[in-house]
Amino acid sequence: MNIPQTSLVLASALVLAACSRDAGDSPAASKGDAPWAPAQLTVVKGVPAAEVQTALETALAGTRPDKIEEEQWAHAKNIYKAYGTKPLWLAADGIHQDRAFALANSILMVEQDGMRMDAYPIGALASAMATIQQTAAPTAQQLAEADVILTASFAALGEDYLTGQIDPKSVAQNWHIDPQEENVDSALVRSLRNAALEKSLAAMRPQGDDYAALQKELDRYQRITLNGGWQAVPRVEKAAKPGEPMNAAVVAGLRARLAAEGMLASGTATPASQPGSAVYDRSLAGAVAQFQSRHGITVDSMIGKETFDALNKPAAYRAAQIAANLERMRWLPRTLGQRYIAVNVSAFRLEAYDNGEKTLDMRVIVGEDYEDKATPVFSDSMETVVFRPYWNVTDDIAAKEVFPKIASDPAYLSANNYEIYQEGGKRRVRQKPGDENSLGLVKFLFPNDFNIYLHDTPNRELFAKDVRAFSHGCIRVEKPNDLAQWALGWDAARVDQAINGSDNQTFKVSKKIPVFITYGTAYMRDGELFFGNDLYSRDAKMVEQFFRAAIPAPETVQAVQALRRIAARS
Repeated sequence: MNIPQTSLVLASALVLAACSRDAGDSPAASKGDAPWAPAQLTVVKGVPAAEVQTALETALAGTRPDKIEEEQWAHAKNIYKAYGTKPLWLAADGIHQDRAFALANSILMVEQDGMRMDAYPIGALASAMATIQQTAAPTAQQLAEADVILTASFAALGEDYLTGQIDPKSVAQNWHIDPQEENVDSALVRSLRNAALEKSLAAMRPQGDDYAALQKELDRYQRITLNGGWQAVPRVEKAAKPGEPMNAAVVAGLRARLAAEGMLASGTATPASQPGSAVYDRSLAGAVAQFQSRHGITVDSMIGKETFDALNKPAAYRAAQIAANLERMRWLPRTLGQRYIAVNVSAFRLEAYDNGEKTLDMRVIVGEDYEDKATPVFSDSMETVVFRPYWNVTDDIAAKEVFPKIASDPAYLSANNYEIYQEGGKRRVRQKPGDENSLGLVKFLFPNDFNIYLHDTPNRELFAKDVRAFSHGCIRVEKPNDLAQWALGWDAARVDQAINGSDNQTFKVSKKIPVFITYGTAYMRDGELFFGNDLYSRDAKMVEQFFRAAIPAPETVQAVQALRRIAARS
């Protein structure tokens, strides 16, 4: 794929963003949060308000504007219904400039969120606003059309902030978390009531520190892209080890590439030990190890195919990947709860939160990417903790793995602590509780359609690996005792007593705990950007969509420039 390294829209959006940050609060924001209501109009630029009202009703009964999706159009109509189908963006002298230009500027800055500007009717918006501004006697239809396109654009932008620009199913995400579309109408109406409209629009995007930090990283990678990106590192046939000779061009390419992402200070390469050669020295190997850690690659300081592939992803690809993960964050509910668990499959991490503060952080092992073992994205609520559990082998695993081994080795059952039992007239297999049980000594149940849960494991050595995808889809946790203390509110002694007590004891948590299983391939940890392991190859279609944010079509460039000229006159 050929990826242009410059973009007129991106460049101008960055300039606009910089100006916005330098200017401080917008004029709208400075007014505070006093409620806004539509103007009580008798006439709009010489046109009787009754005629505008009739034209508005006709426009709403007609076809939806170009680039406005069916759901967005429905939201726009519901906004009008909440306000008695009155004009929402008009004043006696034409357009309500503060609010219309606040909306226009918000749309012009969506690239700060990695969103595609071509998703909005920018050309129609610029044309409608220019018509009202520049025409001495606009018609009722022109006034109504301007009001409708502004409302539709507001609804589109607000919905995109609240639930994302694209449908997860359209880009093969195996995503099963409800985007809470049913709450969009009320959120849009509440936001429109705020006199500080730019502030109100911004509040509809995710508000967490991680989202804001990813935005900053997106800005950084967009600037790297605009400055030409980075050059591909020449490949070597054999993986190099620290201290070995290496082609001088490869060493120079590595240093430049790692410096571009801030993982190595710019400088000269190690002196060549022979013509055309240099040494893959310890400092460079250390920077490669850091790169591997930050890109979901097994950390060994050796430059093999996977590391070369990651190094040679263009800067524009990384920018689009960050944008794609900002979108994944927009797919999540705005409020995850006061107390919740979040698992990022791509990062192999579990974090638990209390009142917005992270209180637990541990490694996890997730599903392998074959034979339907990939861990899906979903959410549910933890209800119970089971100590010294049985492992009730699923019918599928029993048929494919356990029964064939029993058939070939009669001693397999007792050697692995399995037993056969009858359930619902069916012959089933389960592993008895104990230290060697596949679920370990604790499991955490949050009933869901995927039969996935969190659990301990006897294979503790696997947590030392950098890439941890070994399970049948369930999620093995590094610190089950700590998680049990956190979930049940017990002290360590009581958890130890349960672990060493009777088999298969079940305890309810005092209040159900939301659990979010997510898939984020660009994320923040300890203030640093990481690119996770795209275990299940879910990034390709997402990144393809978000290249369109950085590489817009010529007509989008023209429309943006037109809208910017209009907004600049406010």
